[in-house]
This record gives sequence, structure tokens and C-alpha cells, in this order.
Amino acid sequence: MQTAGPEYLKQTPLVVGLMRLLEHRELHSPGALADWITQCLDDGLEVFDHADIYGDGECELLFGRALRATPHLKHKVKLISKAGIVLKHQDTSPWRSKHYRAEAGYISAAIDASLQRLQVDQLHTFLIHRPDPLLEAPALARVLEQAVESGKVGHIGVSNFLPEQWRWLQQNTHLPLVCNQSELSLGHPQPLFDGGLEAMLSDRLRWLAWSPLAGGKLPERIPGQLLTDAQRETGLCETGLAIAWIRQLPGAPIPVIGSLRSDRLQAASRGAQADLPRGLWYALLEAVQGNPAP
Repeated sequence: MQTAGPEYLKQTPLVVGLMRLLEHRELHSPGALADWITQCLDDGLEVFDHADIYGDGECELLFGRALRATPHLKHKVKLISKAGIVLKHQDTSPWRSKHYRAEAGYISAAIDASLQRLQVDQLHTFLIHRPDPLLEAPALARVLEQAVESGKVGHIGVSNFLPEQWRWLQQNTHLPLVCNQSELSLGHPQPLFDGGLEAMLSDRLRWLAWSPLAGGKLPERIPGQLLTDAQRETGLCETGLAIAWIRQLPGAPIPVIGSLRSDRLQAASRGAQADLPRGLWYALLEAVQGNPAP
């Protein structure tokens, strides 16, 4: 099946997520982070996923300082960023509530702020981070179109949207939505059985699968003998097996890996290039879910 989305998403096996960058103090200096980015590029990983709420913007700032210190990297990396979530501690109103913001002015300012933090002229793809029940789709669509027309954004997409939510936004813009970033893993396969996968395939949205390793809890949910047999059959560790399981789906969803460890990223890359026997694919699903496929 022909995959959807811009060319750079068709070519990458994984997206590297920067949500946990603040936890890795060894990468906080511009030089160390630039070296880590270079290693990712050498391993064939060129797409990096950000959001304005990751570290309250500090993750983008650190990444931007690394790009500024090593300018040639700017032309090699592909950057995704997201906006639209206001966490409770970020709310400056008297209500102090977590909420969503997809107003035109807010999103326009968020795009500019991400560009400034990342020290780049363009985000390759910008996503609305969560569906906002107060969304005024025509106004948001105009802002997104202006961002693309000005060159600030290459492509637009959504994150955590359900089909009718992304279709409403799509109806209001002439630009294609190229992807939906939403949860998918052996531990969270529900979208494969409720029509979510088919909706993305039908509307030609590329699936960027967040939490593809189910928060690191998959090994304890796969029986030891099955894991041993699967590793012997495929040569993959549990990380590689989890990634291969996702990539085998129609449309080849792209896992967004939250780990920044080089060994974990390399294991995931090996899994992204592997094919699992159909029986093993279902055996892993049954083992993690505790019951046969519906």
C-alpha cells in the first residue's frame, strides 16, 4: 500500500521524541546534544518531535542551542512541533485549569515561539496537539495556511484527533492534513479494532504512533518463553519486536520513540526494518492483551 504524507515521513523508519530531554543532563550542553543529534543522523534518524509543553519550552530551547552551535545540522534535521495544550501550572488565569487552545492568534504566536526556540526558519510539520471543543475551524485554518504560505511551516497535521475531529478541520482548509500523532502499541491496540486505522488510511493521514513501547512495560507482559522464542526467530529484542509489530500494519505507522538512549534507538531501528511472521504478530497481541484478538 502506498504510504501517505510528505516525502521525509515516507523515508524515515522512526521519529525521535524529545519530551524527556530535560531528564538527560548529559545532553544539556550544546556540544553534547549536537553530537547526539549527529549520531541519530548517522543512524538514519533525521526526524525529531517537539512540543511547546515539553519542559515548558526548555526542550526546544536546548535543541535550538545545539543547532546554533553546529549550524550545518539545521539543514539535515527535520522538525515536528505541536501546540495547543495549556497545563494547569501554565494557566495564568484565576481558574488554574488544564485546557486546550486552538484559537488562531494563540497558534500563530506558538508557531513563532517554537521557531525562535529552535533557532530555525521552518518547522517541517506543525501539529495541533489536542482537539479543542471550542475550536473555530475556519479561523484556525486561515492561520495554518498563512504559516505554510510564509514558509514558517512545511506541512500541517493533528495529534490525538478522532476521525470526525480531523475531518472538520480538513473541511475548512485547502491544505492536506498529513498526519495524526496518536497512541498505538501492543499495550494499546484499540484503534486497530474500532475503525481508527481504516479512517487514517482512507483519509491518507500518516500515523505517528506515540508510546509505541507502552511506557517500557511490555517485557513484563510478554511470557518469558514467548519472548525467548520470538527473539530466536527474529533476532530482535523486546524493543525491536514492539516496533516491528507496529510497522507491519497497513500504512506502516511511524513510531515516535521517547527514549533518547542510543542503544534503544538502534534496537528500534532494527525492528522498523523487520517483518514478523503473521502467527507471531497475533501471538504477541494475545499475550499482551491477555485474550485472543477480537
